[in-house]
Amino acid sequence: MRQRVVVHGRVQGVLFRDSCRQQATVRNVSGWVRNRADGAVEAVFEGEREAVEALTAWCSRGPRHAQVERVDVAEEQPTGERGFEVV
Repeated sequence: MRQRVVVHGRVQGVLFRDSCRQQATVRNVSGWVRNRADGAVEAVFEGEREAVEALTAWCSRGPRHAQVERVDVAEEQPTGERGFEVV
């Protein structure tokens, strides 16, 4: 499955992207994560349903210093992502 998530709140400058990459690697989820100009973090997760859903759930908490206000989630068609990168 593939999900696109946009995480709102205090999520930049708190190691959100690197922590997300680590969480994705542990769960064997492919995709990418990036900061957006509006202060949010956007990511695409692709992999087994349970792993993708677990990573999306992690985004609602984020790393220790994050203050997540809202997570928008949209399912998409898988595209065959390989690996996970911070862009």
